[in-house]
Amino acid sequence: MKYENSKSAILTFLILVSIVLTWNLWTYQPNFDMMENGNSVAEVTLKEKRELEKIISPDLALFHSNGQHFGTTTAVDLDKMMSEIRKWSFYDVKNYSDNVEDIKELVHGNGNAELIFPADVPIELYRSVLKFEEKRIPAFNFNRIIINVENSEKENGTVYFISADYQQVYMSHISPALLNEFKRNFFKNAEQYQPYFAFEATDERTVFIPDGDLEMMEYTYLPVVLNSEAFKEALFSDPSFVQKGFISQGEEYSDVSSKMTVNYDTNMLLYVNPTGETKYVDNSYDLLMRSIDFINGHGGWTDPYRYVAKDEKNKSVKFRLYSIEGYPVFNESGMSEIQEVWGRDEITKYVRPNIALELPLTTEMVQVTLPSGSEALGFLKSRKNFKPELLEQLVLGYEMTRDTGVNKLILLEPAWFYRYNQTWGQITEKDLGGLLHGLE
Repeated sequence: MKYENSKSAILTFLILVSIVLTWNLWTYQPNFDMMENGNSVAEVTLKEKRELEKIISPDLALFHSNGQHFGTTTAVDLDKMMSEIRKWSFYDVKNYSDNVEDIKELVHGNGNAELIFPADVPIELYRSVLKFEEKRIPAFNFNRIIINVENSEKENGTVYFISADYQQVYMSHISPALLNEFKRNFFKNAEQYQPYFAFEATDERTVFIPDGDLEMMEYTYLPVVLNSEAFKEALFSDPSFVQKGFISQGEEYSDVSSKMTVNYDTNMLLYVNPTGETKYVDNSYDLLMRSIDFINGHGGWTDPYRYVAKDEKNKSVKFRLYSIEGYPVFNESGMSEIQEVWGRDEITKYVRPNIALELPLTTEMVQVTLPSGSEALGFLKSRKNFKPELLEQLVLGYEMTRDTGVNKLILLEPAWFYRYNQTWGQITEKDLGGLLHGLE
């Protein structure tokens, strides 16, 4: 009997304990004030995040009117055009490739405005910038938006998304009111922009080159060296295990699988993670999206970089520095570029400058006149073994160089650049017989 009473008492006690614990679990409220006031790991950022439309944007707008061509690379002009286009509502998107007999006429014909992007853009990614009425649209890449203003009185305005590399054409529509507004705000004022002339590289491709008087500013910057410790915190999975060492040209950070090198002489940062798996199939959208998210994750947009290239086969994406006016900046050591190479779930290679350009030294700014586009093209055509079909672009830009002085100033000097057989080259002042000169 005593045994039975003891067992009942123990059982009753366990039931009471269970009830108390359950009640505490239901009514428990953590002390968020204490957690918020305590020590926590802050997100590592060098600069603020950037919106997608600032990273992926056109770098040239062309207007084809009455057999003439006008264009602009000015960032302010392109921002105004894209701001208006972002308000549009696109509908009835469909593949129009099989209906196009002459793609050059469709793209460069009279009454067309071209917005040209440096590289192919996945529409799945860019639909967060543009508005589409349909929830589902076909998946495609584009590097040109063609706006036809000739038939603006029709029931529907027509806008084409074109990938010149893949010869793909997708047609969409907007309301005629929106089309007329674009025509009134931009197309009718096309003659205020820089004149361009056409060079027929092949039967399928026309290269448009700026002509007439060409003036640009020459800049000198005192660079700001970026914090290597901030990159260490952002790039390594567990910064507490990272060891720092010094090498002849700079410093080195490493853990068991990854290494980051900062070269003081070249102002370049290299992070490698060779353990990342690279042999896998990925799509264009994922590759570009993760590349942008990665840099946004540590605020790596320290200057106005834009998306300019991707290589799906090698899982790499490249971003290039642009000047405040909107010209591309080139440097033979890669100091004006950010490049990423990806494995399945993590980055395997990250190459970028470890400096940022703040404000130019106004006392060192000089306005220069450049040789005409005709002269630049003439030089290329005079070169031995020049093949017109391999010329892809001929543009104005800046060469970035580093002063050898104590302050290691950064110089941005105007020049002509050309893309030939998928490789960028520069036309130097010597090539053109010293035609580049300053204005007094």
